[in-house]
Amino acid sequence: MSQRIDVKDLNIYYGDFLAVQDVSMAIEPQSVTAFIGPSGCGKSTFLRTLNRMHEVIPGARVEGTVAMEGVDLYGDDVDPVAVRRQVGMVFQRPNPFPTMSIEENVLAGVRLVNKRISKADAAELVETSLRGANLWEEVKDRLAKPGSGLSGGQQQRLCIARAIAVKPQVLLMDEPCSALDPISTLAIEDLISELKRDFTIVIVTHNMQQAARVSDRTAFFNIAGTGKPGRLIEMDETGVMFASPTEKATEDYISGRFG
Repeated sequence: MSQRIDVKDLNIYYGDFLAVQDVSMAIEPQSVTAFIGPSGCGKSTFLRTLNRMHEVIPGARVEGTVAMEGVDLYGDDVDPVAVRRQVGMVFQRPNPFPTMSIEENVLAGVRLVNKRISKADAAELVETSLRGANLWEEVKDRLAKPGSGLSGGQQQRLCIARAIAVKPQVLLMDEPCSALDPISTLAIEDLISELKRDFTIVIVTHNMQQAARVSDRTAFFNIAGTGKPGRLIEMDETGVMFASPTEKATEDYISGRFG
């Protein structure tokens, strides 16, 4: 079941450096939220705080709250590993484990949690996850072959299958199409539209057309200058953001006048 995320007064630090300042937003369940904005404005940094990936970097920390269905993900009694199971991540470059087969790649996250999954359950989960990622028909006859032998677009869908196999509630995607050709990009975009039935999806993209095509709501981040923190400028329904944004900076960015 997909979940709503409420972010309140979030400040994100690398050591003493304030990277992202004072972000509050609600991310709706069973929808796609896109983060747009120029390079260096903190979109990916903010994305990584939603599943506590940010704090993997030494000296990185946050102030404020990120709550999922009312539970603060940064609460003292919350296990970050459990958070990352609930909130999956798909990265910019496809990163299947090169020594693992397609099947082993899909099961990688599940095996960390559940060593004793039966053969039948594993086979069913592999098929369900690959079908969910629109990859089953292309790979069903070569599940034992290395995942690294697939094309870039197929590898990215394999990574999506791996992410959804652990049954998260939220799927974060950090520029998932930036390394892909247009046809593979279209396949991923179609997939995102299907996946939002089951997941809350948050995507960082530099591609305005992509944000307009796939997202229900769009958040625009900006930065006042080098060394300054990134900030959330405005957030609204995607149609509204692209047709009549409130802030001039948003309009300039979307229309390509800067950034």
